[in-house]
Amino acid sequence: MAVATILVVDDDPDFVEIMRTILQSQDYHVVTASNGVEALAQVRQHQPDLMILDIMMSSVLDGYNVSQSLAEDPALRYLPIIMVSSIADTPHAAFFPLEDRLHTDAWLAKPVNPHDLLTKVRELLV
Repeated sequence: MAVATILVVDDDPDFVEIMRTILQSQDYHVVTASNGVEALAQVRQHQPDLMILDIMMSSVLDGYNVSQSLAEDPALRYLPIIMVSSIADTPHAAFFPLEDRLHTDAWLAKPVNPHDLLTKVRELLV
């Protein structure tokens, strides 16, 4: 069976490293990006099987914009996305788009529980 490639997109290097450690412990191949522009470039270069995407990076809705760009691209809209964020605990929560408007397959709040993360990853890679 081929190893799944997972793209982790977050501007917090500590969070990225934690995600890398958790995912690599289950033999996933991990590539990373620290903002939306890098994320879209990595998607095109590595063709990941799944993306873990933070909603707030270089701008409040950087992750939202990435998910919308993927949804609008017929070649990329297939990519499963797990959206992660601590936005509910910030002043920006009122500006957060409704989940039904997000191009996302799952939602996890930070701090991410490793068991919940791996469960969602397995579900979406089936």
